[in-house]
Amino acid sequence: MKLWGGRFRKEENKLMEDFNSSLHVDQRLYAEDIKGSIAHVNMLMQSGLLTQLEGEEIVKGLISILEDIESGTLPIEGNYEDIHSFVESNLTERIGSTAKKLHTARSRNDQVALDIRLYAKRKALDVINRIEDLKQSLQKKAKENNVIMPGYTHLQRAQVVTFQHHLLAYDQMLRRDKQRIENAIEIMNESPLGCGALAGTTHTINREMTANELGFAKPVDNFLDGVSDRDYLLELMSGFSILMMHLSRLSEELILWSSQEFKFIQIDDAYSTGSSIMPQKKNPDAAELIRGKTGRVYGSLTSLLTTMKGLPLAYNKDMQEDKEPFFTALDTVQSCLAIMSKMIATMKVNHETMKKAVKEGFLNATEVADYLVSKGVAFRDAHSIVGSIVIYCEDHQKAIEELTLEELKQISSIIDEDIYAFIDYPNILNKGIKVGLLR
Repeated sequence: MKLWGGRFRKEENKLMEDFNSSLHVDQRLYAEDIKGSIAHVNMLMQSGLLTQLEGEEIVKGLISILEDIESGTLPIEGNYEDIHSFVESNLTERIGSTAKKLHTARSRNDQVALDIRLYAKRKALDVINRIEDLKQSLQKKAKENNVIMPGYTHLQRAQVVTFQHHLLAYDQMLRRDKQRIENAIEIMNESPLGCGALAGTTHTINREMTANELGFAKPVDNFLDGVSDRDYLLELMSGFSILMMHLSRLSEELILWSSQEFKFIQIDDAYSTGSSIMPQKKNPDAAELIRGKTGRVYGSLTSLLTTMKGLPLAYNKDMQEDKEPFFTALDTVQSCLAIMSKMIATMKVNHETMKKAVKEGFLNATEVADYLVSKGVAFRDAHSIVGSIVIYCEDHQKAIEELTLEELKQISSIIDEDIYAFIDYPNILNKGIKVGLLR
């Protein structure tokens, strides 16, 4: 069944028919399409454009289609242009000619705009829930492992931090990711139903009623914008891209930390794979796949930005290409969040290895400089003195805190016994907690 064709003299070419069909992509919008149609029918009855009997018959038919799709007795397949024609064709088969009144005061343009907006809103809320799950995994693992570890800059050991503090940095990133998606939902929370093809309808309809029934804050203000707006998909995909960047950074850390060179963590066997030739290998493939799939989400965003950049108002068929990149980005983000949450929850943290790495990294060197500054030494001079201390430690294979006071005084006579308390790692962390650095 086609929803058009009256002004055509020839049949559509089969190649064009297949090229034009989007059922294989937009079939996942079936619930939103039926939900939007039911709201539209309720409004048509209230506006007197359908009788009560007609409206109830259509609604009953739509509900039966929804139930049959979800039970598996009505597979979404066949020679249909899209999910909208699939639903309407099946409705006609079930209730007859009354089904033809469903499309009164509605265009497929505002219908598809409504469907994808409803779907995007529902799935964005699911992504938020998955972000919360990952945040909880991070917070729990952080709380269980408040142990010292090296903090890095340039991938070089820099200053002492805690594993808890390091993981909670990602918790902060995810908090911002959640806020970005919440903001996108707030902006998109307007109903395009009633915009028609681009200029509304001459029928007297109640757009506020359908907006309210469908859970929107209000109807859109401009009909042309209502049917051609895909900013909300771009905003969500932009948020997804930043989120994936954060997941990719965390994945990179997990990959490094689980290597034999670091040995800071062990990724659970359930989220690792082996080698086909090297039996000793345990590969962090879950983290590597998340890192790799980040590019897929970036590509989806770029794809839709490119599609939209040259389109005049209002609807253009190019916009049929909005769904596939959005669905790809959405599916990728959902699966990556789920895997990362499980991977964090099940990984083991090697406390002693981290403590040893701290000892070997001169991570209290900055505190020695601060100590000298507290004694009246200019920071640049203190920086130079500490550099000399580090060289001495390297030559003698000692940590700074292992040097005797006599050795330290050979380099700077200002240093006294109180330096040991100043550069003690637990004391350093306690000072960080007091000033709000390590929470």
